[in-house]
Amino acid sequence: MEVLQNGFAKFATITKPIEVPLTNGNGTINHLNLITETEDLSNMDPSRAFVNKVKRLIVKVGTAVVTRSDGRLALGRLGALCEQLKDLNLQGYEVILVTSGAVGLGRQRLRYRKLANSSFSDLQKPQGDLDGKACAAVGQSSLMALYDTMFSQLDVTSSQLLVNDGFFRDSGFRKQLSDTITSLLESKVIPIFNENDAVSTRKAPYEDSSGIFWDNDSLAGLLALELKADLLVLLSDVEGLYSGPPSDPNSKLIHTYIKEKHQREVTFGDKSRLGRGGMTAKVNAAVCAAHAGIPVIITSGYATDNIIRVLQGEKIGTVFHRDAHLWKNIKEESAHEMAVAARNSSRRLQALKSEERRKILLAVADALEKNQNMIMLENQADVAVAVAAGYDKSLISRLTLKPEKISSLAKSVRVLADMEEPIGQILKRTELADELVLEKISCPLGVLLIIFESRPDALVQIAALAIRSGNGLLLKGGKEARRSNAVLHKVITSAIPDTVSGKLIGLVTSRDEIPDLLKLDDVIDLVVPRGSNKLVSQIKESTRIPVLGHADGICHVYVDKSANIEMAKQIVRDAKTDYPAACNAMETLLVHKDLCNGGLNELILELQREGVQIYGGPKASAVLNISEASSLHHEYSSLACTIEIVEDVFVAIDHINKHGRHVQIFGIIFIFVIIITNFIVCKRFPLLYSIFLQCAY
Repeated sequence: MEVLQNGFAKFATITKPIEVPLTNGNGTINHLNLITETEDLSNMDPSRAFVNKVKRLIVKVGTAVVTRSDGRLALGRLGALCEQLKDLNLQGYEVILVTSGAVGLGRQRLRYRKLANSSFSDLQKPQGDLDGKACAAVGQSSLMALYDTMFSQLDVTSSQLLVNDGFFRDSGFRKQLSDTITSLLESKVIPIFNENDAVSTRKAPYEDSSGIFWDNDSLAGLLALELKADLLVLLSDVEGLYSGPPSDPNSKLIHTYIKEKHQREVTFGDKSRLGRGGMTAKVNAAVCAAHAGIPVIITSGYATDNIIRVLQGEKIGTVFHRDAHLWKNIKEESAHEMAVAARNSSRRLQALKSEERRKILLAVADALEKNQNMIMLENQADVAVAVAAGYDKSLISRLTLKPEKISSLAKSVRVLADMEEPIGQILKRTELADELVLEKISCPLGVLLIIFESRPDALVQIAALAIRSGNGLLLKGGKEARRSNAVLHKVITSAIPDTVSGKLIGLVTSRDEIPDLLKLDDVIDLVVPRGSNKLVSQIKESTRIPVLGHADGICHVYVDKSANIEMAKQIVRDAKTDYPAACNAMETLLVHKDLCNGGLNELILELQREGVQIYGGPKASAVLNISEASSLHHEYSSLACTIEIVEDVFVAIDHINKHGRHVQIFGIIFIFVIIITNFIVCKRFPLLYSIFLQCAY
């Protein structure tokens, strides 16, 4: 990969034709528009391509980001901010910081000092407000001392510049300011600006909006113009600009601000809980800067890597750009609109007869085969990016679609089409009284949001199941498969008749849309996240929609002393290396103690030949002289695993019940009994039964 001057890697590029004919299952010719020029295959959104030219950027951090809700400093967020600025500084960017928070910090310190110096009788009297200028004077030195300490720990030098509104009326000052900043940036020093509220001449510092600038947001915009910045990033306590108050479930994130469109539509909420500005001030500053030719992005300062992601071109936050109104395809379908469209289409699908839904699936299978070349073209582009990025070969293997795989998918869709009708089946009938019968009947769930890994064949499988069962879909696949997912989505939806609408299946293209979708508990009926424990837990904590997902992915394999070692080697190798990032990949290998004299070494060598990093539990690390695992409850999701030695199957079962959820047990007796008559084993080993209640293989 070529490394750009700004330190980011440039991914491989390809050139593609203007259009590729798309043949659906009914023989109708459509066209899939492809990119006509050489295209960057990274995760960059087309509307953010301008970040490639950024050299000098100004970052403004607001009071709500710098401080916690109780007024104290948010040290974690400040640390993450300094880490990002340090990285950008090292990569050759010229970084300027505009910070708020001095008044809030000073107020908190003066309140403490006043409390410490007050008698009990003083505390009984009404407490007046602290002087804002005094708070600013105290807070400025404290805030800069903190920045200096943090940057010093990162081996970065920072400098403080306090400015007032009146300074900018002096052309000599502006010239000197520009020269000073140039000198600092050439020395790799990060300048830190703040308005000098301690000596401000405003009549009402928190209400007076007169002058050249009136808060740190407008100061940041002014500095962007004066210092000829290439980008201004305004960090807020929300993801960006919403169409209404962010707490309103109906509000949607605006990714690209167009003044002519959004100025009338946006409803602002309350101002900042601590500072002077809030979103209104940020938008005003952003509009002014963008009009002058400085692109602006408003995004959350709560995330630890948002500045880096902005400069990588990811579609986060809200962008303000002078030419935004000229960009094509600027109209975006909101998360709510996509979900409602899927719901309406699913209701039309449910009204069809079983044979009609069967014909749709057969048309999908035909379309997959007829558009095989186009599918492979897009998939090869994804694979090229993955290879250039250095992804594990297991992920690349799962990402790759070969002709035989596409044929297999089409065959599977046809098999599904011929299966028994899933809707309207009577599952249970109970007679409650004479002529009163309660029936349990299968029915569609509604609209499903499914988040899955970078495995494009999963999109076909999920879509086919949804069509057969009468459900609407919103799909979010891994970014590594975005081209493959896009073309497969196009092929499948082209085979869905207009009487149902291709909007039955919506494709979510950015992970930034997920928070909006998770708010739609009135439209989406079930969320199915496929992936790591962290992903599933985050989804569960972020929505009121029912979530079908595991809480853990710590899968164990136990090899008994009676096991056929050759067979165990194959099973263990496949369980770990077939797809290490999957939630059902082996993370811990438990081995009977009697295998320490031979079988264990064979298993280890088998894994090491596949490039698996081995860690040991307390016993195994001592016996094998290998590094001890940091935890027996660790999900690697990579080519690494933990090995532990156990006394027998009962100890293995105790270990699994304590540290994991999924289990595979191998041995001459156990393989036959578990696979063929597992309940016999459950009766013989009650502890084992508790494992199978969670997941049986």
